[in-house]
Amino acid sequence: MIPTVILSVGAKRHSRRAAVILSIAMLAACSGASNSASNAAATDAPAQHAHIGSPAPNWTEPKAGGGTLELASLKGKAVYLNFFATWCPPCNEEAPAINALQQKYGSQGLQVVGVDVLENAGSAEKFVTEHKLTYPALADSGTLRDEYNINGLPVHVFIDRAGIVKNIVVGELSPSEMDENVQRILH
Repeated sequence: MIPTVILSVGAKRHSRRAAVILSIAMLAACSGASNSASNAAATDAPAQHAHIGSPAPNWTEPKAGGGTLELASLKGKAVYLNFFATWCPPCNEEAPAINALQQKYGSQGLQVVGVDVLENAGSAEKFVTEHKLTYPALADSGTLRDEYNINGLPVHVFIDRAGIVKNIVVGELSPSEMDENVQRILH
C-alpha cells in the first residue's frame, strides 16, 4: 500500500507541475493576444515584436521636453535604444556611459535614444536634466515596451544603419560591452 500512496503523491505532483507549466504557457501566449487576431487575418502583416535579425518596428513617440521623434527619421543612422526608468538604480548608473557613447560616436552616425518606460514626460525630462544627457529621451506609454517585449530594466537595443535589430540585451552592460555593441552597428 505504501508504494501506491507514494506513486499517487508523485503523480499528483507531476500533474500539478504540468498544470503550472501549461498555465505559464497560456499566459505567455495571451500576452500578445490583442494583435494576434489581426495578424492571422493579414498574411503579410509585419511581426508585432522586434527580434534580433528583423527590421526594427517604426514608431512615433513624444520626446521629453516636447515634440515627437519617429524611428523613420533616423534612417541611415545606427540607433541605440536604451529602455530605462527613473526609479531603476542600474539605469541611473549606466546613463553617463551611454551619454559618453553618444558624444564619442554621434559624429560617426550613432543616435542614442532613451526610452522612459511607463513614466511621464516630466520624469523623462528630469532624468535627461539630472544626467546632462545629450541624446533625446522618449516618454513611452507602453507602445515601445510592447513592441520590444520589455519585461525588465534596463534593456539595450542596437539597430544597424539598415534598420535591422542586431542585439537586444536585458540587464546592465559595462561601458566596454556598450561600446562593442555600438561599434558593431556603426560598421
